[in-house]
Amino acid sequence: MSDEERERHRSSDWFEGEGVNGFIHRSWMKNQGHPDRMFNGRPVIGICQTFSDLTPCNGHFREIAEFVKRGVYEAGGLPVEFPVMSLGETIVRPTTMLYRNLVSMDVEESIRANPLDGVVLLCGCDKTTPALLMGAASVDLPTIVVSGGPMLTGRMRGRPLGSGTDVFRLSEEVRAGSMSVAEFRRSESCMSRSAGHCNTMGTASTMASIVESLGLGLPGNAALPAVDSRRRVLAHDSGRRVVELVREGVRMSDIVTRQAIENAVIVNAALAGSTNAIVHLLALAGRLDIPLELAELDHIAAGIPAIVDVQPSGRFLMEDFFEAGGIPAVMQVLRDALHGDALTVVGTVRERAALAERWDDEVVRDLDRPVVPAPTLAVLHGNLAPDGAVIKASAASPELLVHTGPAVVFESMDDLERRYVTGDGITVDSVLVLRGAGPRGYPGMPELGNLPLPPHLLRQGVRDMVRISDARMSGTAFGTVVLHVAPEAAVGGPLGLVREGDLIALDVPARRLELLVDAEELERRRATATSAEIEDGGGYAALYRAHVTQADTGADFDFLRGRRGSEVHGDNH
Repeated sequence: MSDEERERHRSSDWFEGEGVNGFIHRSWMKNQGHPDRMFNGRPVIGICQTFSDLTPCNGHFREIAEFVKRGVYEAGGLPVEFPVMSLGETIVRPTTMLYRNLVSMDVEESIRANPLDGVVLLCGCDKTTPALLMGAASVDLPTIVVSGGPMLTGRMRGRPLGSGTDVFRLSEEVRAGSMSVAEFRRSESCMSRSAGHCNTMGTASTMASIVESLGLGLPGNAALPAVDSRRRVLAHDSGRRVVELVREGVRMSDIVTRQAIENAVIVNAALAGSTNAIVHLLALAGRLDIPLELAELDHIAAGIPAIVDVQPSGRFLMEDFFEAGGIPAVMQVLRDALHGDALTVVGTVRERAALAERWDDEVVRDLDRPVVPAPTLAVLHGNLAPDGAVIKASAASPELLVHTGPAVVFESMDDLERRYVTGDGITVDSVLVLRGAGPRGYPGMPELGNLPLPPHLLRQGVRDMVRISDARMSGTAFGTVVLHVAPEAAVGGPLGLVREGDLIALDVPARRLELLVDAEELERRRATATSAEIEDGGGYAALYRAHVTQADTGADFDFLRGRRGSEVHGDNH
């Protein structure tokens, strides 16, 4: 971008000129108390706000936005805050994933339609981060991300509690009869003791880490606790930096390149991060026209073990991770595996890694002393998942990574709950199969994949079984759980052909997932198979089912892939 182009910002088309349009745009903005000098050609920075009382992870974002504004003003810009639809992971029904693409549309159109030269994305809850990244990518302005940060470590009876992960553990103790319901209820307040998102390496922390490893956030963005004063400083510095990015002409696509995405995949493997990151990275790559196949993610991260000892794959929590050095420390350990020349919002990956410090080599370990050996995430193929499936191997039981067992098939969670009452036909060797929970089948691909274990087996001390579905699972969950089976059952995928008692073979080292039924029999079943009618009620759900792609391509809408840029079409001004 030339010096002449840098001097005239995109917002100049709204705020410059002496005609009626310039008058209207400036006049209405002035009723908020902006002096005339704020429209003298300085960069206008949008602060994309996902604050909502219904999104507890992002409940502190009004305060965070004020610190971003300070930085924008300091750098000579004009900050303008605007809301977009917010998704409370812990509250929204039937699943926030149903609305991720809708939020991305809100973000994209809000950025394009308004006089913005750059944007700061405020996000933290599981789907707010990928939704904002996807929407901003399609417009491709200078962009920086400020994550909300994890909550402080919860404690109960002197023992640390990991939000999300310990919910699953404690709920199974209740179902097994080793914890009372009253004790379970008391743990609620102990677990959620401050603002912020989950303090484990769940999807929220994983996506914040992805942001930092992509280069879209300042160092420390991922792990700084939500209530730490230094997160306010980071917000201030981010506001200042985005103004500089506008003046330098650095767009989002200059930072999020193929090399940046490969860096993010490698860092995610080292974190033993959420399987949800795979779906979101595939969708983001599609928005930026970056070729990326599901199978490639396995190859990119081949040989990278988990070196971050944080729940659910490890022992510690995000506050400990921050004190150990956070993502900068991880990238320093991984420096020889990363693309060091990749650009970030401040310097290159190599420069950031060189400046990093690691304060605890137990929380952030060396590659030769991992928490869990490679692979941490694996992509599976076979006749049960022709287009792929994923498993978080680091959270699985080692003895189940190679397993063959008879299928127990559930058509829905209601079906599962009915059958669990008696436990008939369910043994420790069974492979639990849930179908009809993919992008179109549910619709929305909910986090149902880590099916609860049958009570009669829990009472026997069983704590893990092989589970397979076209659903997702929470990044805070654990177990030998195969997810994102593609194509899903609702669109004719082989998962819909599985019958009770069929043998299923899982072989993670070989990356295979096979239904041990001969091809001729599967063809006979396919010829007589009928698709269940799904009542979506019309409206947005109908749009979603008509246009959502499969998990192996990111479950985005087919018409949203690619960059559409910042030009306002049909603008006569």
